[in-house]
Amino acid sequence: MTRPNSPRRLLPSRHPRARAGQALVAGLAERLTPRDAEILDAVWEHRVLTTDQLTAIFFPSVHRARHRLLDLYELRALDRFRPWAPTGSRPWHWILGTTGAHHLAAQRGITPAELRYRPDSAGAIAFSSRLMHQAGVNEFFAQLHATARRRADGSEVAEWWPERRCTALWGDLARPDAFGRWSEPSSTGQPDTIDFFLEHDTGTEPLSRVLAKLDGYAALAEATGISTPVLLWLPSPTREANFCKFLVAPDVPVATAVHTPATAPDGPAGPVWLPAGSTGPRRRLIALRDAWGPTDATGPNHVPA
Repeated sequence: MTRPNSPRRLLPSRHPRARAGQALVAGLAERLTPRDAEILDAVWEHRVLTTDQLTAIFFPSVHRARHRLLDLYELRALDRFRPWAPTGSRPWHWILGTTGAHHLAAQRGITPAELRYRPDSAGAIAFSSRLMHQAGVNEFFAQLHATARRRADGSEVAEWWPERRCTALWGDLARPDAFGRWSEPSSTGQPDTIDFFLEHDTGTEPLSRVLAKLDGYAALAEATGISTPVLLWLPSPTREANFCKFLVAPDVPVATAVHTPATAPDGPAGPVWLPAGSTGPRRRLIALRDAWGPTDATGPNHVPA
């Protein structure tokens, strides 16, 4: 007879909940749609996405999003939390679940350990002081996705790289919050494309520290011979005005804008950007291609294929 404290009783394959978990992992692939697989990739790549952000990126309506996200939650492909709020409630924030991590690892031909997934580390963002910042970065790109879906004219977020991926490539010089590539149709029939680095400002850092980050971008431009615009997304008109007072003649192309509400017609793709040194009018995101004259910043550049 096995003693109650025998290690055998603690083996995962013998535990009822572990067996249920293994069954979920085995059956998940049969239940996932191609869109579900993209959702798991996005949530893992960008750490945390809210219901509204996932709706903007993947779904035609919030009702459809809630229904499918609940399915993925019950399958343990996703997990979720609601940050504390002094009044009212915050939306559900979604992170990768255990079976979702096993699925992603299997798709890549690696183990969950090699994926560097651990439930506690995946959920650490819920208690991180950087949660608001990460959600803000992701909101910028979710709004771009929403604009592309609304236009349905070929506009698209062609690239969206998170901070950790940018750091792995350029961290010895610059550490952008994200790298993006936005594309939309032009009058010539060929798509116009702009690459950019995003700096999402929440107003918690001294402006001098935000300004000092541009030195790293200048060093990166010098090292690569490619000058990519840096977009400063600021929390208020006052913050933007104060920042622009210090932004005299940066060594790299810089444009500023104030955080746009989710209800804005074109969000950050619209005419909200003020190139450094300009007093207006504000430009659309794609129009920043020509804001500084000829530059290597447009179209595919130093981003590996």
